[in-house]
Amino acid sequence: MNLFSSYERSEIFSNLENENLDLLVIGGGITGAGISLDATTRGLKTGLVEMQDFAAGTSSRSTKLVHGGLRYLKQFEVKMVAEVGKERAIVYENGPHVTTPEWMMLPFHKGGTFGPFTTNIGLRVYDLLAGVKKGERRRMLSPEQALQKEPLVKDEELKGAGYYVEYKTDDARLTIEVLKKAVQKGVNAVNYAKAIDFIYDQSNKVKGVIVQDQITGATHKIYAKKIINAGGPWVDELREKDNSKKGKSLHLTKGVHLVFPKEIFPLQQAIYFDTPDGRMIFAIPRDNKTYVGTTDTSYGGDIAHPVMTEDDRDYLLKSINYMFPSLDMKAEHVESSWAGLRPLIGEEGTDNPSEISRKDEIFISDSGLVSMAGGKLTGYRKMAQEAVDTIVKQLKEDEGILYSDSETKHLPIAGGEVGGSQGFKKYKAGKVHEATAVGMDEATALRLIQRYGANSEIIIEMYQSKQAEAKQHSIDPVVFAELVYAIEYELAYKPADFFVRRTGALFFEINWVNSHKSHVLEYMAKSLQWSDNQKREYKEELEQLLYDAVTPVKA
Repeated sequence: MNLFSSYERSEIFSNLENENLDLLVIGGGITGAGISLDATTRGLKTGLVEMQDFAAGTSSRSTKLVHGGLRYLKQFEVKMVAEVGKERAIVYENGPHVTTPEWMMLPFHKGGTFGPFTTNIGLRVYDLLAGVKKGERRRMLSPEQALQKEPLVKDEELKGAGYYVEYKTDDARLTIEVLKKAVQKGVNAVNYAKAIDFIYDQSNKVKGVIVQDQITGATHKIYAKKIINAGGPWVDELREKDNSKKGKSLHLTKGVHLVFPKEIFPLQQAIYFDTPDGRMIFAIPRDNKTYVGTTDTSYGGDIAHPVMTEDDRDYLLKSINYMFPSLDMKAEHVESSWAGLRPLIGEEGTDNPSEISRKDEIFISDSGLVSMAGGKLTGYRKMAQEAVDTIVKQLKEDEGILYSDSETKHLPIAGGEVGGSQGFKKYKAGKVHEATAVGMDEATALRLIQRYGANSEIIIEMYQSKQAEAKQHSIDPVVFAELVYAIEYELAYKPADFFVRRTGALFFEINWVNSHKSHVLEYMAKSLQWSDNQKREYKEELEQLLYDAVTPVKA
């Protein structure tokens, strides 16, 4: 069964217009995806609209960690560390294909932010608050042990290191898998569908949304008992449309990450390190790359297109050379980059972006519009639960309708139906055998299984059955299977959807994108029946993204 199909966009819009929705979610990032899954599993008829592609904003541009927020202990955000830390294990068990434990080393040097005593205490508190399982609890390393794990770390005045577990993820795929499970459970969700205005009743209560299809230009009126604004960085724009932007508002900050080839930056061990200005930065090995981030600067530019500046790049290069002095990293070593925005809730008297809380909050306007702001990727499920609790409480008061409590704590997301983290190990072994039996090499099979989980069997079947078609379109059979899957099962419509959100290749395999982009573009144009104008526009969009990934702008 196709969970999504680009051929069925008109059908999705028709369903959204004609069903009596209990809830309409505006925003297809991780927050909106999580809310829609929580709501539909409680029995609410739910729809979701996203003005760009799913996960195109913050949810594909994070540090790609489901992490417990160790640094928030410094801000005494004890409740957040406890809650978010526990969520890591839940996210991992529900989607072990998109989340993987990663041992993180926190080196400390003389005069640095962290010392042996404070690190030991901090990590111990972290273990307790986050309910860390025994095998993943913190260890303390001597300077010699730290350098053995990562010889690139600055050895001058090294006093030791903390060693603890975080979880790395593919943020965009996590979002898409959550949303696919929601669709499986009955949600009608569509991308490139922009909320351009609200519809109100005689009492000035919001009862619907006018949505414009960004592909065709057609407008649709979608009605729902309750409407949630989960627009991430665009939350305040929607509040302005509702004339309800009062009190607290968003403070957007930008985070930039740099990607390097493994041969240029041969990092063996994920590192969380402090910089000369007291900020904390991650350096993480990922397949045959190493990525480093993030910056944290206030942002007031184009929300849809944040880009790396020379200052961002140079700040990160300086930070790398401070902690890994033997590398002598230069601008020409950067292979790719990405910039994302954090929609933080502004606080009076706090100008330093790094000091602004990452807490989430719910705003309810006089019209009844519910807005969810702030929060972190790791805490998406709890945020969703909180938002839907608010909605079901309102429905109980309004209509006397009772809904169940949240059911997502032990619900596998799409692709996660593999028996949790332990079951996934067995699943991988069996599926690799199946894939190699039909001619796929083992490394490729493992990559696909890790990316798609239980749905990798569909891609392996496509790889086997569509060899001739792939050849006809001059596309590698593995790439072709992933592309067809992205179109038929994940509502990919533009090349950027495939190369950025469905595969993450523009960030981590930019040369792969350049080698496949023309054939992918031609196939998508033909199969999705683009006009000549669309083909030109989508090609230009991809070229711009490729350019932005490697070319900083002047600050």
